[in-house]
Amino acid sequence: MADYVQVLTTVESEEDGIALARGIVEARLAACVQLVGPITSVYRWQGALEQAREWQLLIKTTRDRYGDLEAHVKANHGYDTPEIIATPIVAGSAEYLSWIDAETAQVGSSPG
Repeated sequence: MADYVQVLTTVESEEDGIALARGIVEARLAACVQLVGPITSVYRWQGALEQAREWQLLIKTTRDRYGDLEAHVKANHGYDTPEIIATPIVAGSAEYLSWIDAETAQVGSSPG
């Protein structure tokens, strides 16, 4: 996995998305969370074809913080099986990636 990842999840409402995003950033699990929506998702769940209006969260973080981020999303998400997908960030401006490092640094540790 790359040093930086963008993690995707979806939630049921804008309010749920804002609450989850704020909790993630406040816990320094990501530098930035963008809330996009509404979107329409079509999927199969428990044998039935479903369609839902959702909001998508695009979460920018480091590979090192991914495990804690995943645990946080699972613990604070309203879905039984939330979508949690990490995509490597293969390139980015040095300034932006340094900002991600700084904003996700755990208290008492130095970034990088």
